Amino acid sequence: MAHIALIGAGMVGRAMALDLARRHEVLALDASRKGLDRLEAEAARDGSRPISTRVVDVTDESALAAAVQGRDLFVAAVPGFLGFRTLRALLEQGAPVVDISFFPESALDLDDLARARGVPAAVDVGVAPGLASMILGHHDRAWSVTEFECLVGGLPEQPVGPWHYKAPFSPVDVVEEYLRPARLMENGRTVVRPALSDPELIDFPGVGTLEAFNTDGLRSILSTMDHIPNMREKTLRWPGHREMALSLREAGLLSEEPIAGVDADGRPIWITPREVTSRLLFKQWALDPGEREFTAMRVTVRGTDRQSGAPREAVYQLLDHTDPVSGTSSMARTTGYTCTAVAELILAGMISEPGVHPGERLGGLAGVLDSVLAHLAERGVSVSVTAGAA
Repeated sequence: MAHIALIGAGMVGRAMALDLARRHEVLALDASRKGLDRLEAEAARDGSRPISTRVVDVTDESALAAAVQGRDLFVAAVPGFLGFRTLRALLEQGAPVVDISFFPESALDLDDLARARGVPAAVDVGVAPGLASMILGHHDRAWSVTEFECLVGGLPEQPVGPWHYKAPFSPVDVVEEYLRPARLMENGRTVVRPALSDPELIDFPGVGTLEAFNTDGLRSILSTMDHIPNMREKTLRWPGHREMALSLREAGLLSEEPIAGVDADGRPIWITPREVTSRLLFKQWALDPGEREFTAMRVTVRGTDRQSGAPREAVYQLLDHTDPVSGTSSMARTTGYTCTAVAELILAGMISEPGVHPGERLGGLAGVLDSVLAHLAERGVSVSVTAGAA
């Protein structure tokens, strides 16, 4: 049994804490007492080992260091804007880290720190990035990969207007996806396109017709896998949502240019349109109690076998729904259980080399992808694989 500190008790963090607590002693940290109380109540209903909780502001690095001292492993699940600094602060404590925070900075910039502290840091180990990039790394071991495509999205089962969307995770991070330019690899060169560009309709079995568009999801594989000539990721949404998001952006409602306003007491303040819009969307995009959602992902890898020279193709397809018994969202299940799978591999010594390891590097290690897929299957998250000649 390991002693684990989990930082961030949001939707995904709670799912990870409950899963890890079945085998380990878990301390959950969060800035919100409300979120921690909910976790404690869920742990009591779930029947897992009791989870200790503590309110900690992760921006107070001395308080964070004191709270996590003596733990065997850190699991980070904080919002993207806090992710990089939190990862750096945790690495300074000299214990392994597993991180799902979707931050804009490059986690590879902390590789020297992780090596100096002598610990592994597994980063971007959710569903995408995470499982998708592990799949790529797995095939890159034996193939000369020429093409990688990931189509992924978390959606409500019923696409109610006007947005045709609910956010299974933080709307702030969703808005960031719609603003950050998308980087793709085309014919061996990195190209940049606007987020929400190149829309196309996709038929996804078990769901129907979805719309796919460019977002900046390739992240570290643009540098770690730059020998692969063609790579792209697209976000999946119900048709109609993209036009609404594009209208927000084009109207300037996602701008970060401050505008003057007044607070409740009439005092002048400065606020950005993006802050106002995000606060409004937080309520409109929240899943209603009992509302079901699903996560859909299709990963396609093509290339040639290095030994035989034969063309190869593998298609991985995931479709997961809200757990009807526990109510755990599919996004929490697919993201969180991928992360807990990697945490278990670190604790077992299967991932031990010091340094920062994104999913594609983990997938390149023998046995990692199979172990992660087995871990997911044990929790009811199934991934179908179709492989053969391209």
